[in-house]
Amino acid sequence: MAGQGRKSSLKEQIDENLRRVYQDALEQEVPERFKQLLEQLRKGRKESDQ
Repeated sequence: MAGQGRKSSLKEQIDENLRRVYQDALEQEVPERFKQLLEQLRKGRKESDQ
């Protein structure tokens, strides 16, 4: 039964670390080059719809 408590604690630590990593990624600024590429894709899509 002691092993079960360690597994639970380890799972909680993993969960917390994953949340922290993903939260950091969400808060990062989108690189300018990536924004430019997205804009080019949007323009291309609009032109092909016409």
